[in-house]
Amino acid sequence: MLISGPQIPVAPICREARTVGDLLTVRAGHSPTHPALFFKKTPATSKWEQLTWADFDYKARQVAHGLLEAGLKPGDTVAIIGPTLPAWCIYDMGALLAGMVTVGVYPKQSPEQMHYLLEHSDAKIVFVDGATELTTLFEAAADLPQLKGIVPWNEMSFRANRERDPRLLSPTRFSDAVLQPDQIDQIQRDIDPDSTAMLVYTSGTTGPPKGAMISHANILAMMPAIDDVLTFYENDLYLSFLPMAHVTERVLSFYHRINTGVAAAYATSIGNVLSELQEVRPTIFGSVPRIFEKAYNKVIDQVGQKPAPLQSVFKWARGFADDRLKVKLRGGMPGFWQDLGYGMAETLLFRKIQAAFGGKVRLMLTGAAPIAPEILHFFWSVGLPIYEAYGMTEATVLTHINPAGRPKLGTVGLPVSSLEQKIADDGEILLKGNTVFKGYYKNEDATQGTIINGWLHTGDIGVIDKAGYLRITDRKKHIIITAGGKNVAPANIERAVKNQSPLISHVHAHGDRRPYISALIAPSPIETLEWGSKNGVIAKALAKQLSSELMANPQARSAELEAAMQQVVDQAAFRQLFLEPVRRGNQHLAKVERVRRYTVLGRDFSLEHGELTPTMKLKRKTVEEHHQALIEQIYTDPAAGIDVEH
Repeated sequence: MLISGPQIPVAPICREARTVGDLLTVRAGHSPTHPALFFKKTPATSKWEQLTWADFDYKARQVAHGLLEAGLKPGDTVAIIGPTLPAWCIYDMGALLAGMVTVGVYPKQSPEQMHYLLEHSDAKIVFVDGATELTTLFEAAADLPQLKGIVPWNEMSFRANRERDPRLLSPTRFSDAVLQPDQIDQIQRDIDPDSTAMLVYTSGTTGPPKGAMISHANILAMMPAIDDVLTFYENDLYLSFLPMAHVTERVLSFYHRINTGVAAAYATSIGNVLSELQEVRPTIFGSVPRIFEKAYNKVIDQVGQKPAPLQSVFKWARGFADDRLKVKLRGGMPGFWQDLGYGMAETLLFRKIQAAFGGKVRLMLTGAAPIAPEILHFFWSVGLPIYEAYGMTEATVLTHINPAGRPKLGTVGLPVSSLEQKIADDGEILLKGNTVFKGYYKNEDATQGTIINGWLHTGDIGVIDKAGYLRITDRKKHIIITAGGKNVAPANIERAVKNQSPLISHVHAHGDRRPYISALIAPSPIETLEWGSKNGVIAKALAKQLSSELMANPQARSAELEAAMQQVVDQAAFRQLFLEPVRRGNQHLAKVERVRRYTVLGRDFSLEHGELTPTMKLKRKTVEEHHQALIEQIYTDPAAGIDVEH
């Protein structure tokens, strides 16, 4: 699905807008016939439909009209619950065109979590997709008098459920008339750019989520900060699948695409991303590190199973690629023989790796969690440059990124042009600039504790080198202080171990006030099922069924899956498979950081057990509470863990 035409740099339009709603109006005027997004009407088809920017603008104005007709006023809050699909974007921009504040609610929340977010945000109307989410919403909304309307994304869902709650509204009310451009212009002129455009609730790893107030001015200031470091072309194409409730997908992908006019194809589901990469063939691909870690481990694992001559060819190819990359990273020009050797290696091997991402990717982005330098080096060397970035909701997503042409792998790059940076005496990263958020909604104490003397306290520990590049070491609140008084960053340990084997899904390092570091290892579900099937522990049919369910919904952790995984983990031979990866990980760590003992859990960490946030961040406190007895046994019972040292 390549967009035809020459590679012409985009003309960003953010400086012509004073609100996010303006941004869409200006884009629709500049590029009315250019594709804005591609989508499938049903997952089973291979046909992709498209909306132009003019189409998108019209549909958003229909939503704006429906919201005002429903009795909402500019400044009211509109919530959206559903997968990352065009409808999410249309409802979001429709509310913004009507002068309202939008808030995204992650799918698969509990009724209690959903109730808290809707009540705290003062949501007046909520757009919701999916039968399960609607059922949860009915329970969550039973005691929410400020909620005036519940709007299913499709008419069939409305008709099937309209007797369940009198607040249910037909989605046709948001597509039967349109707000005219002069009405939109008046609403946008009345908006103070410093007023809140969206509420983004933080993950809540240590308590109830906090609603970060992001202003129109914050968002528009972020646009040129991105354009300053990365070049985009009119025929670029994204594949979008990350959650729209998260600030990264909303600002860095969606709003920034309005700024540049670049199109995106929307994956039908997370489970279909790999297959739809082949159909879409994007030029830009952004994801969390886990996707790249899995891809890297799969390549290395597959090569390790090949005959010795093929392994030698791969080693030769990587040698050429690594040498060439080192020259380029130093700012030099590779020599003739390096280019020649690389060209042969690319033809023989690397194009197969590139093809896994569609074969046309020129730019990949990753953030949200650290990624191992060896993985970055690998992808860069095979022609898939991954630009590591860093950011946070409270700074309107992006604060640092490795600039094109001057990346320094292993760092998160330089601060964007809108920000100043410095390191506090205790190592915390501090930021100041016009993309720093307004504060937390209804929580002045938290705001005052986060923005101090104009500086945003990130809660992250880092180091800035002489050239200004930032390296993150860990979260300030996660630092382990051993019984010997040594400060240890658990993220560094967890990353070093996790990257050694595709069998490892998560690692939780423990050692606060303890004599040494121990680790809880959560096994990767699909790889665990594969091993169990091959070794006769579980039936092949069951492994196939559960793997298919995981491919369709990678975040799901059913009781049947956990029972099957426990059967595999009960095998001593399976638990021993993690010994060598832990030892290899230890080789990358200082002596005080090394894992001395580990145990393998009978299941993966999960959203269902409350151990992960919707953005798949580990809730360390919850993990330690759930596994407190097991952690204690590791240090007191020789049979409770596996010793790592020889």
